[in-house]
Amino acid sequence: MRIKVISDLHGAVDHLIEAGRDCDALLVLGDLINVLDYRTMDGILVEAFGREPVEEAVSLRARGRFEEARRSLRSRVGDGPEIRDRYVELARSEYERVFDSLPDNTFVTYGNVDIPDLLAAFARPGVHVVDGDVVELGEERFGIVGGGIRTPLNAPGEVDEETYDAKLEALGPVDVVCTHVPPRIPWFVYDILGRRFEPGSTGLIAYIQRHRPRWSYFGHVHQPLVGRGKIGGTELVNVGYFRATGSPWVHESGPGKASATIENP
Repeated sequence: MRIKVISDLHGAVDHLIEAGRDCDALLVLGDLINVLDYRTMDGILVEAFGREPVEEAVSLRARGRFEEARRSLRSRVGDGPEIRDRYVELARSEYERVFDSLPDNTFVTYGNVDIPDLLAAFARPGVHVVDGDVVELGEERFGIVGGGIRTPLNAPGEVDEETYDAKLEALGPVDVVCTHVPPRIPWFVYDILGRRFEPGSTGLIAYIQRHRPRWSYFGHVHQPLVGRGKIGGTELVNVGYFRATGSPWVHESGPGKASATIENP
């Protein structure tokens, strides 16, 4: 069985149709919408609030001044319901484009920038929204947990570590564990272009050590210092920044198979 895995598409649907071809299932590990592309300074935040206020807030966030960044943005653009409604409508439009491009037998979970309830509303027959669920594909069990770990940004898709860890443990033993965030190991959570450590999960490390899945797939960190490694016999793989690469990770499932590769678009 040929399974493709992608993460962090951030609104880029150009390669989605191609990624969904020639596979038996597609797994999407979160961050479907483009809230803000730091490389180009475009995304929903800029469309909703304007470039200059967002650039100022980003500069403050980069220095760890999160509350000041919130106050700055509110003072420049306001905090009324019309602003929030505009943001949600822009997100809704992006979700529509993404879900329209997904093939049947797709399994989607959410990332830290996603709006879980809004994302879930786009599920349809053949396109399943999952979180804390086990999906059987071929002869393997895939445990899928969405969301990010709570940070001062308080993004919509973030949850506290206790809630996150409970979702992991509820999976029980699986062959492949799929998450949005990586295990909290320095070389997996450090972004070499952003020059910062991103959140990771210590609970995921404990889960892997306890249940020993064959594979651990994740995303979230767009340019990791290290993209592959091991915890014991478990292969750890950052499946890549799909918005930039358009390349899915291909997992071949079947008797005696444990092979996986990056597929170029």
